[in-house]
Amino acid sequence: MLTGAPRGTKDITPKESYKWNYLESRFRKLCSLYGYEEIRTPIFEHTELFKRGVGDTTDIVQKEMYSFKDKGDREITLKPEGTAGVVRAFIEHKMHADAQPTKLFYMTPCFRYERPQSGRQRQFHQFGVEAIGGDSPSLDAEVIGLAMQYLSELGLKDLTVSINSVGCSVCRESYNEKLKSYLAERAEVLCDLCNDRRDKNPMRVIDCKNETCQANITDIPLMADNLCDDCKEHFETLKSYLNEMSIKYQIDKKIVRGLDYYKRTAFEIISNDLGSQSTVCGGGRYDGLVEQIGGPKGFSGIGFGMGVERLLLTLEANDIKIENPNATDIFIVTIGDRAKLKAFGILSDLRHNQISADKDHLDRSVKAQFKYSNKVNSKFTIVIGDDELEKDEAALKNMETGEQRLVKISNLVGELKKEL
Repeated sequence: MLTGAPRGTKDITPKESYKWNYLESRFRKLCSLYGYEEIRTPIFEHTELFKRGVGDTTDIVQKEMYSFKDKGDREITLKPEGTAGVVRAFIEHKMHADAQPTKLFYMTPCFRYERPQSGRQRQFHQFGVEAIGGDSPSLDAEVIGLAMQYLSELGLKDLTVSINSVGCSVCRESYNEKLKSYLAERAEVLCDLCNDRRDKNPMRVIDCKNETCQANITDIPLMADNLCDDCKEHFETLKSYLNEMSIKYQIDKKIVRGLDYYKRTAFEIISNDLGSQSTVCGGGRYDGLVEQIGGPKGFSGIGFGMGVERLLLTLEANDIKIENPNATDIFIVTIGDRAKLKAFGILSDLRHNQISADKDHLDRSVKAQFKYSNKVNSKFTIVIGDDELEKDEAALKNMETGEQRLVKISNLVGELKKEL
């Protein structure tokens, strides 16, 4: 073989693609019920969009982006997440002039240069929604509710929402000063990355995965304990809406999310099935992002991203199976050249009537044709040879029950419509 797929990428073959189609169709249908419309943005954007939108102090921008110069010497980046591109499109197409809020959903590949592992690839896929143009906590609750309903309808039962408030520009300014002072006193026990962050983006230190850092910041000040009155009210109202929707939640004051644009509500949805926790969805509010990347003032938003690969692994871990819908309705076994030719016309008639049908194309024996029919999970099989053509009659076999009955070959479409 000349080469394999690049490290961190994965082919989605027919043995798996039907699962993706199922998840996509269910997500698209549910988003429609909530009033969200699909948006498709380019796979690559100008690098500046992510530096300004995601934040140049984040791990994504500093370490993980696939960035390059194109032939016009422009800085281009394969998108590492979905929100920034959607907000850019919201501005560029003047959606802010439409009735608000603007409710959008997307299904997209994303790209991050990181160590490939289970459920985490360099090319991965996200489902997401964005509700832009409203700052009511009811929108926050709706977005969380949509994600919860989707996951529940897929069969995940033990789900928990972890929520936090990461404040706004008003309360975060004074909080950041308190946080910087706290971190300066512990500079000697912090890792290099945290020492770099403590001036540029001190809240990210809370999210550090270094065990030594975590051991030395057990009493670190948290944003949820330093909210302004408006943020407190927003958070309390969100909890009221979640209670009204009977959504089980817990408050996790250490959720800060990995992107700079989050304000106020931040949340994660965790699957607790089978005793193993797995974060399957994360999101939050990004008030100010529209203005930050060049749009008009006063347009806030809320959204989530859900990794498809991680979701499939979670379903598999919980023994939730997705049925393959691609079984062939009928396989025509042929005997002789005349039957091969006639069967081709019958196939065309069946397919034009929305009945999936197939026949042998490799000159197999009758026995091998039946074996192949089983492999493609045919629901019915019919044998056509010279005798059957002369009588215009053949046995239609139900492959699941083994039952057979005589049917008119010329009326095969009508007979199968009755059965199917």
